[in-house]
Amino acid sequence: MPITDLVAPEAILPALKVNSKKQALQELAAKAAALTGQNERSVFEVLLQREKLGTTAVGYGVAIPHGKLPKLEKIFGLFARLDRPIDFEAMDGQPVDLVFLLLAPEGAGADHLKALARIARLLRDQDIAKKLRASRDAQAIYSVLALPPATAA
Repeated sequence: MPITDLVAPEAILPALKVNSKKQALQELAAKAAALTGQNERSVFEVLLQREKLGTTAVGYGVAIPHGKLPKLEKIFGLFARLDRPIDFEAMDGQPVDLVFLLLAPEGAGADHLKALARIARLLRDQDIAKKLRASRDAQAIYSVLALPPATAA
């Protein structure tokens, strides 16, 4: 399943302006709710609950906030390149500027985990991350996300 099955061109925010992790999650929840028809508050609460378990920042300036929603029909992804990096409490101490939000239906099970693993693999690729950071509009970002993986690990 390519990343483009998870994220549509309209689910890309090329220069999200936020000042904090909480504000980033609020903005992402609002956009995700608008695109999925879910309740914005519910999306935000799910993301906040997951962050309380431990940060979803995976290092190298990347965060993958995620959660499960009972009324969601299918796995949904949203990508944001932040206007400027913010503290996301990453283990490596680096601020985050690339955020991939992943929402899954409650019964998604292994598909949710596979999608998370694929996103993490993609965004940890320093060449891909560099291209995403250099892309200035949603179409350019989408094109980078649509690139076939260089190596099948």
